[in-house]
Amino acid sequence: SSDLKDQLDMRQAHNRQQNFAAANAERKKQIGDDSAKLLKLAVDLKAEVDKTAKDTLSLSVIRKADEIEKLAHDVKEKMKLTVGN
Repeated sequence: SSDLKDQLDMRQAHNRQQNFAAANAERKKQIGDDSAKLLKLAVDLKAEVDKTAKDTLSLSVIRKADEIEKLAHDVKEKMKLTVGN
């Protein structure tokens, strides 16, 4: 009856907490992986920019900067979700 319902409610709350913790752990791992990708992209971008003439930036440099921007945005959103829980 009431005790059984309380036990079920507590178990459900505990399971939800475990699910949040598991989701947070996975997001933190993804943030770490994505941050490593961001670092590599930034280093690649700098190397490409250093190779180009002063007044000319290639399309690949612009694409790489766009890729960095999108990845950085994804990392930021994952951080917000992780902190929000």
